[in-house]
Amino acid sequence: MATIVLHHHMDIQNVPIDIQTSKLLDWLVDRRHCTLKWQSKVLQIREKINQALQDMPEHEDIRNLLSGAYINYFHCLKIVEILKGTEAATRNLFGRYSSQRMKDWQEVISLYQVDNTYLAESGSLLMRNVSYEIPALKKQMTRCQQLVGECERRAEECVQGAAEQREQYYSSCKRYGINGDDVHKELQMLVRDVPAALRKVGSDAAELLPAIQLYQACVSFVCDSSPEQALPLLRYVQEHGDTTVYQWRTGDVPVTIERPKVKEVEEDSHSAEKGDIDWGDLGITTEAPALQTTEDIDWGIVSGTEATEADGIVWDTEEAVPSEIITVLEDGHDVPPGVARGSDALTVLENTDTRNQFVDELMELELFLSQWLQVIDGETDIVTVTQFQTAPPILQGQTRSKVDAILQQVRDLTGRLTDVKMRHLFLILVSPRYVDRVTDLLRQRLKQAELLERKREAWLERGKSAQEERGSLEPKLLLLQEKSRELQKQIEADISRRYNNRPVKLIGTGL
Repeated sequence: MATIVLHHHMDIQNVPIDIQTSKLLDWLVDRRHCTLKWQSKVLQIREKINQALQDMPEHEDIRNLLSGAYINYFHCLKIVEILKGTEAATRNLFGRYSSQRMKDWQEVISLYQVDNTYLAESGSLLMRNVSYEIPALKKQMTRCQQLVGECERRAEECVQGAAEQREQYYSSCKRYGINGDDVHKELQMLVRDVPAALRKVGSDAAELLPAIQLYQACVSFVCDSSPEQALPLLRYVQEHGDTTVYQWRTGDVPVTIERPKVKEVEEDSHSAEKGDIDWGDLGITTEAPALQTTEDIDWGIVSGTEATEADGIVWDTEEAVPSEIITVLEDGHDVPPGVARGSDALTVLENTDTRNQFVDELMELELFLSQWLQVIDGETDIVTVTQFQTAPPILQGQTRSKVDAILQQVRDLTGRLTDVKMRHLFLILVSPRYVDRVTDLLRQRLKQAELLERKREAWLERGKSAQEERGSLEPKLLLLQEKSRELQKQIEADISRRYNNRPVKLIGTGL
C-alpha cells in the first residue's frame, strides 16, 4: 500500500504545472502567492530603486544588466551579488555592510519579498511584454517593411509616368513637325514653310489632269451636263497653279500686288525684340505671298468632330484668332485696274473661301474616283452594259491600277492641306499668341515629367528612412524577446520551488 502511495506521489511530482501567461496574475492571487495590493507596494519600491540608481559604481556587468530592460526583482538580486564584490571593504566583523549602496539594494529586495510582490510584478512585466510590447514592435517592423515596398512601387510608377509624359511630349512635337528642343522658336520657323508648301500643292495639282478629264467625261456622259461646270477651281489650279485670287476672279495677271499689313497691339509687339518672326512681312515675293489677314481669312478648316486634338488644343478659330490683331487696308473701296489688294492679293490656297472650295472639289473628285473603282470591280452599276458601249473611250479604257493611282494623288493633296501640322501652321500664321498656347501646353508635359522625377526621389528617400527604422527596431525586438525569455524562466523556477520543484510551464508566450 505504501508503495502505491509513493508511486502516486512520484507521478504527481512529475506532472508539469501549465499556466496560461495571460492568466498568470489571477493564478498567483487565487493561490494566495500574491495579494491584490501588490501594485501600490510596487510604486514604493520603484521610488527606492530610482533613488538607489543615483549612486551606482562604474561596473560593466551592472551597465549591461540595466541596459534595454525594465529593472525587476531578479535584476536587483544580481546587483546585490555584484555589490558584494565592489563593496567588500565595507563589511564589519559581524558580516554586515556599512555601505549605503548595499543597504539601499538590500532594502529594495526585502520590500520586494513582502507578500511576494516581486512575483506579481514579474508576472505583470512578462504579460505586458508578451501581449503588448513585442507585438507592437513586430507590427511596427511590418509596417516599415510594407512602406518600403510601397515606396519602391510608387517610385517605379513615377519613373513610368515621367517616361510616358516625355514620350507624349516628343510624340506631340512630332505631330507638329518639330524636334522639341525649343518649341516656341521651332513653331515660328515652321511658318516660313507655308508659302512653299502651298506653292508645291498648286504645282502638284497639275498631275490631276487625268482625274479631272475622267470626271468631266463621266459628268458629260451620265448627267448630260456641261463639263465646264465641274470642278472649276480645281481645273484652274491644275492649269495655272496657286495664283492670286485676283487672277482667279478676273482672269488677268495683276500688275501690282498690295499685300495686307498686319498690325499688332503693344502686348505682342515685344515679340520682334525677342528674335521672333515679323508677322506683318515675311519677306516673300509677290509670286509667293505669305500671310493672310484676319479680316479676310478664316484659317480654320476643321469640322466639329475634329475640334479637339490629343494635345488639348481647341481648334476653335474664334478663340484661336485674337481680336488684338487688326487689319489695316488701304483707304478707299475703288481698286484701280490691275491692282490686287486685300483678299485679292492673297493666293487661292491662302484665302479661306477659295482654299475650302479647293478642298471640297478635291473631296468631290476623291468620292467619284472611289465609286469608279467600285464600278470597275463590279460592285456598283452606274450605267447599263448597253449604255457603256456608247461611252467615250476615256471611260472604257480605264483600268483599276490607273484609277487607283490617280485616286492616291487626290488623297495626297487633300491630306497635305488638312493634316494636323498644316492646321497648326494656319493658326500660327494668324496669331503669335497661339504659339504661346501650344508652347505652354507642351511644356506642361515636361514639367509633369520633372515633377514625377522629383516625387520618385522623395519616395526613394522615404523608403530608405523606413528601411533604416526597421533596422533599428530589429535589435530592440531581439533584446526584448531575450529578456522576456529570461524572465519567463525565472518566474517558472520561482513557482516550481513553491511546489516541490515540480516542472512549471508558462504557455502562450510565443517566445
